[in-house]
Amino acid sequence: MIITSIETFSNEYVALVRVRTDEGDEGWGQASPYNADITAQLVHRQVACHALGMDASNIEAITQTVIEREHKFQGTYLYRALCGVDTALWDIRGKRAGKSVSALLGGSVSSFPVYASSMQREITPQQEAERMLALKEQFGYRSFKFRIARECGHDIDQWPGRTEEIVALMRKKLGDEVNLMVDANSGYSPEKAIEVGRMLTDYGINHYEEPCPYWELDWSRQVSDALDIDITGGEQDNNMIVWKQLIDTRAVDIVQPDICYMGGITRTLQVAEMAKQAGIPCTLHSANLSLVTLFSIHFMAAIENAGKYVEFSIEGLDYYPWQDRIFTPGYKISGGEVSLSDKPGWGVEINPEWMALADYQASYHASRF
Repeated sequence: MIITSIETFSNEYVALVRVRTDEGDEGWGQASPYNADITAQLVHRQVACHALGMDASNIEAITQTVIEREHKFQGTYLYRALCGVDTALWDIRGKRAGKSVSALLGGSVSSFPVYASSMQREITPQQEAERMLALKEQFGYRSFKFRIARECGHDIDQWPGRTEEIVALMRKKLGDEVNLMVDANSGYSPEKAIEVGRMLTDYGINHYEEPCPYWELDWSRQVSDALDIDITGGEQDNNMIVWKQLIDTRAVDIVQPDICYMGGITRTLQVAEMAKQAGIPCTLHSANLSLVTLFSIHFMAAIENAGKYVEFSIEGLDYYPWQDRIFTPGYKISGGEVSLSDKPGWGVEINPEWMALADYQASYHASRF
C-alpha cells in the first residue's frame, strides 16, 4: 500500500490534506490551523518528499522518517505540516479496517463529555456569563472554561479587576454544580499566579491553565507545588525532550497536547503514554471547530488516561468565519456530550464547495514536486 499522492487544499486558516495510495485508498487529514497557506507549502517541501513511496500502513515509520530527514529544519511548522499527512493516514487505516479511528485506538463509546470553551477576553464578564448560561440551558453543558489575565500579560489584567469580577460572576450565575475552568494564557509570574490561584480555589475552580509563560517550566512547577488546584498546560509544546521534562518534573497536573501542533495522532499518543506512565491525565487542546476537535474527540474517547472532557469552542461564525462548512456531518452536542460516529476513519465527508474555493497543490510519487 504505497503512498502515490499527497494533495493540499488550503486558505489562510485551514489546510486539508488528501493522501492516496496505489491500492485506491483515500484519506483526509488537516494540518494545523492559522497560517495554513504557509503550512501547506511545507507539506510538500518537507513531508511529502519523504512520505511518498512509503508504506501507508506504517504511520509510525513515516513519522520517524520525516523527522529524521528534516532534522536540520525541525520546528513548529514541520509538525503542523506533518499532522496533515499523519491524520490522513489514520483515516485510511480506519477505512481499511472498517472502524472509526477511536475504535482503532481502543475506544467503544458513542459520545464523550465536552466543556464549553470561550476564546474571548474582549467581552465583559456579564456578557460572558450570560452566553455561558444560555449554552448551559440549550446544550446541557456541565463544564465551562473562560479567560483570565492578559495573554502573556506580565501580571497585568485585560483591564483592572476583570479577573476577580469574572470568576465571582461565573460561579454566581452558573451555580455550584458545574465545573469551572480558567485559562491564563501565560499571563503571570509565579508569585502572581499563586495569589490568583488561591482566589480561584476559594471559588471552586478546578482547572488553572497555563498560569505562567509556557516556556518557563520551573515557574509552572512552582505554582503546581503551591496550590491544590490542577495546573494544566502543554498546548504549545511539540518537542519530546520538553514533554519529558514537563512530565518528569510534574510541572503540570494535567497535560494538554494539541494534535495539530504535535504533528498528528502518532506523536500525541506518545505524549499520552508518557503521561499515563506518570499517572497524569491527558485533556487535549482543541480551540476551534475545524477537524482538530474531531481528531480530539476520537482520541480522548479511546485513551486510558483521558481527562474528564474534550475542549469544545463556543465561538461561532461571527468570531471564526473560516470554520464554516468544511465537512459534514457537523458536531452535535446534547446533555453536555458530543456524539461520536462509528463510521470508518474520521466518519466525515469534506465539502466539495469548500474544496473548490481553496488553493490546490499536489505532490506525486517519483516526482520531487
